Amino acid sequence: VSAKTAAAGPETAGGVPLVPAGVSSTAAGREPSGLAHRAKVLSYFLLWFALNVVYNISNKSVLNRLPLPWTVATVQLLVGSLYVALLWLLRLRPVPSLGPKARSLAIRVALAHGLGQLATVISLGAGAVSFSHTVKAGEPIFSALFSALLFRQIFPAPVYLSLVPVVGGVALACAKELSFTWLCFAAAMASNVFFALRAIFSKAAMLASKDEGEQISAQNLYGVVTIGALLVLAPLALGMEGSKAAGAWAAAVKKDWGAGTLAWNVVKSGFWHYINNEVMYLALSNVHPVTLAVGNTFKRIFIIASSVLFFNNPVNLLTMMGSSVAIMGVFLYSLVRHAYSAPAGTKAA
Repeated sequence: VSAKTAAAGPETAGGVPLVPAGVSSTAAGREPSGLAHRAKVLSYFLLWFALNVVYNISNKSVLNRLPLPWTVATVQLLVGSLYVALLWLLRLRPVPSLGPKARSLAIRVALAHGLGQLATVISLGAGAVSFSHTVKAGEPIFSALFSALLFRQIFPAPVYLSLVPVVGGVALACAKELSFTWLCFAAAMASNVFFALRAIFSKAAMLASKDEGEQISAQNLYGVVTIGALLVLAPLALGMEGSKAAGAWAAAVKKDWGAGTLAWNVVKSGFWHYINNEVMYLALSNVHPVTLAVGNTFKRIFIIASSVLFFNNPVNLLTMMGSSVAIMGVFLYSLVRHAYSAPAGTKAA
């Protein structure tokens, strides 16, 4: 981090430092050296990757039959809200309590999460899963942008230059994408914006809740965020698709699944959505938001490969090259950013 940024003080979000007082950003963003802890964090990431693949296939299968992205996104949040509320009601999980500052941040997270969920479902409904996730590989670009614009965290020029391959790779993938639509592209880019903000504010809320809240684990924070996101999306979905939902449902049940199977698959997609994001929050509670963004990008390798195999989407050579360049660009960015954020006198690992 440049001297100008260092002098400005620690990174903050909504007045809450993204790292605890007296701890450097680098230290906070790096897992402790214990082997057991590293294994736990790795298990979170691998489980998150696997669950996200299942969710994306389930979600796309539903949208192929029921083209109501606003409604599907909202119902998925409803399923997650009912699930976590049941856990609290049965005392299987402690009921969370948030202090004023953490509550304020949680509201921002809920707004970003709800809009990011909506943008993702719209993108997946408008185009191929593989293409949508190639565009969504650009999330670290927005994480770096918001760190600079909102939180005055300015990196040296090589860090930003390392993002050029990401931009170029996404552009290359879009150039000859067989399933390209502007709606799919724009919605995927919007989800990058909202999810970059979600990660930053979520990390700040976790840190704020340590002092102000009671029983606010990463899982509980995501439960609160899910309910808040549902309250954001429900009236929007009703306004956008309420008048045509009955007709679309009637048309969908005439297809191969039938009413019972379709309803069950919508519920399952909501469950997979909730569980995969809850595991993501467990990962975020142990790493820096930028580390999560990089992991999010590598996750897309598994999603793109599995979706191409499952849905038999045609992928041309240029699109494959662009996707590879974008993903490797994110890896390069993570290495360069880590090198420039290493404390003086230490070797960047």
